[in-house]
Amino acid sequence: MPYVIADDLPDEPAGVRFRRLLDRPQILQMPGAHLGIAALLAKKAGFEALYMSGAAMSATMGLPDLGMITVDDVSWHVRQVVRASGLPVLVDGDTGYGEALNVMHMVRCFEEAGAGAVHLEDQLLPKKCGHLNDKKLAPVDEMSAKVAAARKARRNLVIIARTDAVASEGMDAAVDRAKRYLEAGADAIFPEALTTAEMFREFAARMPGVKLLANMTEFGRTPFFTATEFQQMGYAMVIWPVSHLRIAARAMEDLYGAIKSDGGTHNMAGRMQTRTQLYETIGYHAYESLDASLVRTIVPEGMPQN
Repeated sequence: MPYVIADDLPDEPAGVRFRRLLDRPQILQMPGAHLGIAALLAKKAGFEALYMSGAAMSATMGLPDLGMITVDDVSWHVRQVVRASGLPVLVDGDTGYGEALNVMHMVRCFEEAGAGAVHLEDQLLPKKCGHLNDKKLAPVDEMSAKVAAARKARRNLVIIARTDAVASEGMDAAVDRAKRYLEAGADAIFPEALTTAEMFREFAARMPGVKLLANMTEFGRTPFFTATEFQQMGYAMVIWPVSHLRIAARAMEDLYGAIKSDGGTHNMAGRMQTRTQLYETIGYHAYESLDASLVRTIVPEGMPQN
C-alpha cells in the first residue's frame, strides 16, 4: 500500500532515516526516481533510498541541464516522490540556486518537502552536467560558504558536497577542495566525473573515514562499475541518476514512432504495463477501499413530507 495513507507515514525525519542507511557497512544504492510512479517501481524492486537528478527533472520539463529549473520546481518533484514511496531521497541541489542565503532557502524548502539529503556542486552558472567539457568552478571560499550555509539551515538533512575539480584542476585540487568542504560542514563528498578505477581508489585513499558518493551515469566519462565494485573501491553510496529517464524516453520514442507508422498501438501492447499492473503499483484498490470505509452510502427511506 502506498505511503500516502496516513497510518503508513514514516515517524522519523527523512534525514535521520537516510543517515541510518548511510551508516550501514554495505553501500547505499540509489537509482534515479524523480516521479511518483518511478519511486513506487524502485521501491517495489527493493531499493531503500532514491536519487533525484536535476538533469532528469529538467529533461522531463523539456529543458537542458543548465541550472534553469527552480527551487519550487524541484520541491514539487520531491513532494510527489516522498508521498508516493515514503523513502528518503537524495536531491540534486545543483549550485544552490544562488549564494549563501539562497542555499539556506533551498535547504529549508527541500527538507520541508521531505528530502533526506542534498548535494551541492562547486560549479559556476550556467552549470553543466558533470561529464561535459569546460566546466567553470567557483572559488573554494565561495563554495565553502555555501556548504556552511546549508549546514546552518538544515535540521536533519544530510549535506553532500560535490566537486567537479578533477577534470579541470586535477586530483590534488579536488582533494584539497573536498577537505575544505568537510571543514565547512559537509557530511559526505561527491567527486564527480572520475574516469578510471585507479582514480576512484586514489580519491578514496586520500579521504580516509569520509563517506563518498559515486555517480554511475551512462554515456559519460565513467566506465561501467557495479555497486559491489564501488564499495570495494571505498565508496559508501552510488547513484544511477538518469537511467530510468533514458529507458522511459526511448520507450516513448518507440511508441510514438509505432503509432505514426502503424496507425495504432497494437504492435506495442506487449511492451506495456497492463492496467492491472499499473493499479497494483499505485495501490488503486487500497485507496478505493479506504474511501469506502470512510464514506458509507445512506439510502433515503420514503419521501420527505411537505
